[in-house]
Amino acid sequence: MIKRLHSGARMSQIVIHNQVVHLAGQVDETEQGGPADEQTRHILSQIDALLAEAGTNKSKLLTATIYLTNMKDFGLMNQAWEAWVDSANPPTRATVGGVQLAGDEFTVEIVVSAAL
Repeated sequence: MIKRLHSGARMSQIVIHNQVVHLAGQVDETEQGGPADEQTRHILSQIDALLAEAGTNKSKLLTATIYLTNMKDFGLMNQAWEAWVDSANPPTRATVGGVQLAGDEFTVEIVVSAAL
């Protein structure tokens, strides 16, 4: 069975299948266009809320992919990430730089999957 939450014509924010929660790419919904560490903190808060809604949490993360518009923000993003991630249960992770995101105000986008 596949369960989809917050679905629209284009995508779902959450898809649950085979006891795995997949989240759509998350950008800073506050749209403040702040520095990468601030955007990352906002995104991670959004991820916490979506994972909780799906019935899981960051301690069950399996994988994360982080997209940065500029790799110069890698250190700032990592500061926020390392303060947030469950260091006893870190996921696999990849960071991709030099990408163009949906709006110029976004510098970070994060995609995660977690076990239920």
